[in-house]
Amino acid sequence: MSASTLQGVGVSPGRAAGPIMRVRDRLPEPAAEPAPADREADAARIRPAAQAVAQRLRDRAAGATGQARAVLEMTAAMVTDPALLDNAEKAVLKRGLPAPRAVFEAADEFAALLTATGGYLAERAQDVRDVRDRLVAELTGTTPPGVPELTRPSVLVARDLAPADTADLDPTLVLALVTEEGGPTSHTAILARALGIPAVVAARGVLATAAAGARVDGGAGVVELLDHAVEPQAAARSRARWDGTGATADGHRVRLLANIGSAADAQAGIEAGAEGAGLFRTEFCFLDAATEPDVEAQRESYAAVLRPFAGRPVVVRTLDAGADKPIPFLGVDGEPNPALGVRGLRIAFDRPELLDRQLAAIVAAASDTGAQVSVMAPMVATAGEAAWFAERARAAGVERVGVMVETPAAALCADQVLAAVDFVSIGTNDLAQYTTAADRMIGALATLNDPWQPALLRLVAGLGRAGRESGKPVGVCGEAAADPLLAGVLAGLGVTSLSMTAAALAAVGASLAEHPLADWQAAAQQALSAPGPAQARQRAAAVLGG
Repeated sequence: MSASTLQGVGVSPGRAAGPIMRVRDRLPEPAAEPAPADREADAARIRPAAQAVAQRLRDRAAGATGQARAVLEMTAAMVTDPALLDNAEKAVLKRGLPAPRAVFEAADEFAALLTATGGYLAERAQDVRDVRDRLVAELTGTTPPGVPELTRPSVLVARDLAPADTADLDPTLVLALVTEEGGPTSHTAILARALGIPAVVAARGVLATAAAGARVDGGAGVVELLDHAVEPQAAARSRARWDGTGATADGHRVRLLANIGSAADAQAGIEAGAEGAGLFRTEFCFLDAATEPDVEAQRESYAAVLRPFAGRPVVVRTLDAGADKPIPFLGVDGEPNPALGVRGLRIAFDRPELLDRQLAAIVAAASDTGAQVSVMAPMVATAGEAAWFAERARAAGVERVGVMVETPAAALCADQVLAAVDFVSIGTNDLAQYTTAADRMIGALATLNDPWQPALLRLVAGLGRAGRESGKPVGVCGEAAADPLLAGVLAGLGVTSLSMTAAALAAVGASLAEHPLADWQAAAQQALSAPGPAQARQRAAAVLGG
């Protein structure tokens, strides 16, 4: 491979070429001194700046729809988060920090908490840094980082892209996306697939290049850098047409669901046509809590998210926290390897009353809203753990009980796990990182966490087989479900439901309906036999004529 070619991870297929437009990088750290002459006056600048930034985001949201609108509204809410602004003001008043530095440090503390939390919430740390930079730019009168105004079709090159940057991209002007960081489950990957924009992430070294143009292969993950601005060549795109029912071309049903963690997510899922929610993350109710929210507080929080799904199925995941996901009131001691420590359901073994109160709140919220609620536990490793959770959940009044399969141990004992519960849902993000021993937050290991890894697909195949033999559903709620081609392959491996970000639903539904189940099964078998993720994708596509 020549020096002008970079190998990254292809996350949205298609080929495109064009001049490079670089996304403005993160702002430099604002100075911690000199201290403001009038601390009260400097602290008083913070909230108006936050309101100004939030209003611009809300104005953009007003012109957007669906997931894009939800993302922009969520970012606007983060900008005016009372805890963030309170901490920043205190840093000015008590420590004498200039307002920009105070905002910077307050936001970084919150981002660090999310990063330590791991998983989905760790990926939201980028959102907080985006909010931080927008606020600092407003306070200093500088241009915030982000996507510049495009005047011609271009290939966007960035360190990474925040949700607010990508939410309302114009696919007629963005030919392709290339990022230095990020991974297969990043927001950039999800949105690029939804918009049909070729994208490559984890293209290490792309920011150091002085190239003027690029050719991008989003399937192979290859970026060819050019010393001249090549004429724009857009990938062939067609707007996904989906009738709202998840099914293959011959009518085999695969329920298409939304992953949610807030009321805005829930509304976006409904607007996108989700048949229900396959993963409701409940961590939002606990993240900033100094003490455990009582049953009534939890009930109200869950009901606000469940209400849009009245009459539809929703799978609620119990608290996914622990040593690698610090929540203040848990008081879990530090561990030498917290990702392999006391987290998820393991917290409940020593504190069953914590789980019991959450189950009571979930059951009450389901009754309040009319949503068809099932409950599942995270971080289950054995059939014994699955049985322990199922017994406790049923005693609390939960009618349909399942567990997440995130560990190879649970996948390898799928028949025994399914004997203890009513369904399982595969968290491909964590299952990939535990299978390959590769932290999915490290960009250098993005290839190992590619959901097309044959080892991961073989575990999914075993779970699908166990599901067929037991007559019980096997879902996927990891972001592997958001890849239109991979979604069909998962169905071919026996997966009965796919849950994803709302933005991906139409593309996945349309792709699934293009081929009968037998073709998806044939594609799946070819992917299983591949030596690596890139070849797995290529072989699956070849079976389907792609």
